[in-house]
Amino acid sequence: MNLPWHLYLMAFLYILAGINHFRSPGMYLRIIPPAFKNPKLINTLSGAAEILLGTLLLFPFSKRFAAWGIIALLIAIFPANLFMFQDKKAGFGLPKWILFVRLPLQIVLIYWAYQYTF
Repeated sequence: MNLPWHLYLMAFLYILAGINHFRSPGMYLRIIPPAFKNPKLINTLSGAAEILLGTLLLFPFSKRFAAWGIIALLIAIFPANLFMFQDKKAGFGLPKWILFVRLPLQIVLIYWAYQYTF
């Protein structure tokens, strides 16, 4: 496969993050807003999606599909990032400015994934 290094980096990061959903589920369960029912299922599905989409990025025939999937996933998990900013316990005691900076970072990650949609 002759894909750009930054695509391999993105795939690696999503696969690693997905695996972490299963290694440290408590961390992710803590940031799922209480309005969402069945946080364990949400954690499992989002972790599996990250692993699957990260893997699919590595194949030219599925790269575009995976990139659109990652964009959808980033939009779907935005409420968790917002909840981290709003709720002290969900924010792991991180400074508010760091939690605030994470919010527009989603736009950067969406733009990065968008680069592989065509």
